[in-house]
Amino acid sequence: MSEHNPCLNCGACCGYFRVSFFWGECTSAGGVVPDDLVVQINPTRVAMIGTDRKPCRCVGLSGEIGSQVACTLYSQRSSPCREFEASWVDGVHNPSCDAARAAYGMPPLEANEPVWPEEGVQVA
Repeated sequence: MSEHNPCLNCGACCGYFRVSFFWGECTSAGGVVPDDLVVQINPTRVAMIGTDRKPCRCVGLSGEIGSQVACTLYSQRSSPCREFEASWVDGVHNPSCDAARAAYGMPPLEANEPVWPEEGVQVA
């Protein structure tokens, strides 16, 4: 397993996409996402504060995008964040990763770069 994790010096996805999900993921409904970190966007969906507008930046992101970042609520992140993978994790290209990186002037990740987030490592 590689120790190189481009997410730790990227974070573009956290500053580019709206992170919306079913309100049942919030702590008041038995989920893990803290209620005070979301805003309601319709009767059944919420969004992470900061991602509900443009320019966006998730309230849970610390650090400087493109330099060094971390998710301050990694163990309490929502399903869209849990499901989002950097390009080429497990050999799978993610065009959404490329789009977010491009918005911050970063090149897409290369297929031959080792991208294997280590278990327990907090990634953006």
